[in-house]
Amino acid sequence: MEKKKRGAGLILTSLFAALICAGCFIQIPLPGGIPIVIQDMMAFLSGLLLGPILGSAAVLIFIIIGCLGLPVFTGKAGISVILAGPTGGFIIGYLIAAFLGGLVLSLALPLGKKHGKAKQFVWISVAAFLATVAAFASGLVGFSLVTHKTVLQSIPLVVLPFIPGNIIKLVACVFLTKKFRPVIHSYLN
Repeated sequence: MEKKKRGAGLILTSLFAALICAGCFIQIPLPGGIPIVIQDMMAFLSGLLLGPILGSAAVLIFIIIGCLGLPVFTGKAGISVILAGPTGGFIIGYLIAAFLGGLVLSLALPLGKKHGKAKQFVWISVAAFLATVAAFASGLVGFSLVTHKTVLQSIPLVVLPFIPGNIIKLVACVFLTKKFRPVIHSYLN
């Protein structure tokens, strides 16, 4: 039975890494150099659905794949994208977001226990929101460092254009997490 759980964990981690990678190919370019993608939502979902360890592992696999040369960083590849590209802070932020979202949710709503619908909605929303804030904070800092703009100068380029889309992504994350977290839990435990 333990081998099945480990196998399911490996498969789900790999699946989420693939989903994060695939998320870069659905993008809307913006003038600031940072496109709208669903990759961030996939990273958030990896933490919310798989938990902090497996969710972070999925994001780490995505980062390694991109550093090794596959163009999964919004169509680009290589460690230079992380270190010197305008989106590098976001890529690191995905890792932080997956861990933070998964940690908050696993502490607030331990799997295997009954939770009311309102409590689930609130905590899933809080975890998804914190994951989003973590990714954007990291992305904002990374963009500022690479472009030599102040954080205040970067906000209109890195945060404001993405608010409407991220509200939609947050709603989707809450719905998908509420629906699929118990299903994924049944495979992992």
